[in-house]
This record gives sequence, C-alpha cells and structure tokens, in this order.
Amino acid sequence: MKIAISSETSCDLPKEFIDKYGIKILPYHIQIGDEVFDDGELSTEELFEHADAKKTLPKTSAINEDEFEKHFSEILKEYDGIVHISLSSELTSATKNAENVAKRFDNVHVVDSRTLSTGIGVLALYACELAAKGLDAAEIARKVREKTPYVQVSSVIERLDYLYKGGRCNSLVYLGANLLKIRPRIMIKNGTIGNDKKYRGNIVRVLEQYCRDLLSEYNDPDPNCVFVVYTTATPEMIAVAKKVCKEFGIKHVYESQAGGTVASHCGAHTLGLMYLNDGGRRD
Repeated sequence: MKIAISSETSCDLPKEFIDKYGIKILPYHIQIGDEVFDDGELSTEELFEHADAKKTLPKTSAINEDEFEKHFSEILKEYDGIVHISLSSELTSATKNAENVAKRFDNVHVVDSRTLSTGIGVLALYACELAAKGLDAAEIARKVREKTPYVQVSSVIERLDYLYKGGRCNSLVYLGANLLKIRPRIMIKNGTIGNDKKYRGNIVRVLEQYCRDLLSEYNDPDPNCVFVVYTTATPEMIAVAKKVCKEFGIKHVYESQAGGTVASHCGAHTLGLMYLNDGGRRD
C-alpha cells in the first residue's frame, strides 16, 4: 500500500526534508492587523518586520474541517492511506478538526503529537521510515503514538516581548526579566507549554549552558537526528548549540527555522534543541 505522511506548517521541518520524504503539508493561517497570510507565505524575518510595522502581534488561526477535508481528499487521489501528525491538541483546535474529518474516510489516521515545532517533525520523519518499510497506515500511526512520550522539545527565549504582549507573562515579570537579562527555558510537557528553568546573562553563554543542561537531563538522544531550531538567531547562537551537540556525541545536527505558527507566540531570538530521546531505537 502507498501511505502518505502528512503534517502542518507547525512541524517546522526544513524544505529539503519535506521534499525528500514527500511529506504533505497543510498551512496554518496568520493574521497581522487586517491582513491574513498562509503560514510560509512570509519568511519568519518578514513576519516580525510586518508585525513591527503594523505595531501589532501576529495571531494564528487553526486549520478548519473544510481545509482538512480538501487536503485529505487530494492526497487520497494518489495514496491508499494517510497518517497525519498534528500540533498538540492542548494548543490548538486543529487536531480535533483533523480527527473529526478523518472519520469520514476509510484509511486516514490522525496522531496527536502532544508537542510542537520540529518535535512534530521528528515524528513525521519516523513515520516516513515506517512507510518506507511497507507498514500500513494503522500500524504506522500506532507506532508513532508510542514515540510521542520520547519527543524532547524545549527552547530559550531571549526577550519576553511577545509573551508579555500576548498576555503570557505579567508586567513585573517582563520588566524584571529584561532588566536582569533573565532567559527562561520553555519546555513542552504533556502537550502543554511551561517554564521550568531560568538562565541569566549573555544569550550565547546562556544557550551553551542550556544545551549542556538539556542533553545531560534528557540524555538518550537519537545521535543521528538532533535539530537546532530557532525563530531568528545570530551565527554565534547557532554555532554554540551545534558545538555542544557534537561534544555530546551527536553525529548529525540539523538546523531548522521555525515558521510563523511558532514564531508568532515566542518572538525573535528563540532557540532550542528538539529530538527523540530514545537513543535512536526504531523498534
């Protein structure tokens, strides 16, 4: 059987991975002022520039049922089944919309990733491996769901502007963090976003410590696939993250720039490591 692996722009996989594995991508929507864009229509840098010019935050809107129905119908013209891996249901109504639409088809399976960004992406790549082995859609979906507890997604935010303006931190926290150069570590656990640690100081030194801490705490990474994911970043920020990964024995470190869905919520100069914390096991 020919099985398609599908996801959303929230998976933040680089285009070369999407093209190489033929992953089918459906965009979220981003509103800036009175303009609405498909995620990916603007680069992440253009999104921030546009929002600054409009003096407003970007807002995201979920993919609706009609869009999922059209997406799945088009894919099934060429494929026998679909495994769709969605943004955490704790963060969007899109996952429920996808599940509702999947019930209208015979062989469409939706996996709630319980995560975001390239955490979804690593699950999609795993699903592609399984599809290449000839597994059917139901078995692929089952195995991907079994992997979701092993997805490690976190990041460090340099400034809290977007969190503050979006109502996700109060004015005292925002002011204190900026004055003291506090950089929170944002973790995805049980499908939700939370802050579990704070760093302080120069962002490059903070990122070096963050990467060391993370790889020490979640210390069974797949050595063949760790992503350095960022909204925007200086070359020094990316280089220090890659350096620490190499020191911890990671063989293949890839870069990925977060698209508008993720960037709209965390702002510029956010960087994190994302990987399957399963030692590369594919059982």
